[in-house]
Amino acid sequence: MQERNFSGKVILITGAAGGLGAALCRCYAQAGARIAAMDLDQAKLNALVATLPEGTLAIAGNIADPAVCQNAVAQTIAHFGTLDGLVNNAGISHRSLLQDTDPSVIRRVMEVNFFGAMQLTHAALPHLISSRGMVAAISSVAGYAPLLGRTGYAASKHALHGFFDTLRTEVADMGVQVTLICPSFIATGIGAAAVGGTGASATSPRITTGGETDPADIAELIFNSITQGKTLLLPDQTSRLAWWVSKLAPGFYARTMKRRVSAEFQKN
Repeated sequence: MQERNFSGKVILITGAAGGLGAALCRCYAQAGARIAAMDLDQAKLNALVATLPEGTLAIAGNIADPAVCQNAVAQTIAHFGTLDGLVNNAGISHRSLLQDTDPSVIRRVMEVNFFGAMQLTHAALPHLISSRGMVAAISSVAGYAPLLGRTGYAASKHALHGFFDTLRTEVADMGVQVTLICPSFIATGIGAAAVGGTGASATSPRITTGGETDPADIAELIFNSITQGKTLLLPDQTSRLAWWVSKLAPGFYARTMKRRVSAEFQKN
């Protein structure tokens, strides 16, 4: 497969104002792409755009709103005249055992992580078909393996796999590339912003395995994998190990994972 050249291409990136999203914006901009940066935080978005090439489009809005997703694509087309790529990066997390979680929290996580990505992809798809472009989604180790205390988060990421793996079968013959990215722990601040069982900020500490990777390093790996036409990226040692162990020895994986993270939810 011929490598993609993103020079002059238009890429819409969600969750763009910080962490991995900002790193992705910089990575694609360095490759000569024209960026439509979308985020809920207008102030942080403006600060990011000030560091990117002139002509970068800032789109403030909540991807959980279908009308906002439609408008984001419409703004991108009005500004640039085309759309060549969509990176669904925006997301939220939660940390709480299901027995301690209000169902509205699960719904909120699903609205952002799954339905937001679905709605934006649906709005962008006709343009991506026309440009023979690409769509990517930032999933997680929790997208293919269990993660205690994150039932809603894991459900939302598992849903991304079913959706985008199936979408790939529908659009591959039209020249549209679909890529799933499944990192483990990235130093993005998403853990600190996680919600708890009531919908307020989570109070339990976040326990990581294998340390946290720098967003710029992950962004470069993502850019390279999409450029090379890969359909799945496991960008770090922890994600690769979790992939194989969860498939080959699921019981062992579950027991090991529980030992590592159950301390997050121990009652004082």
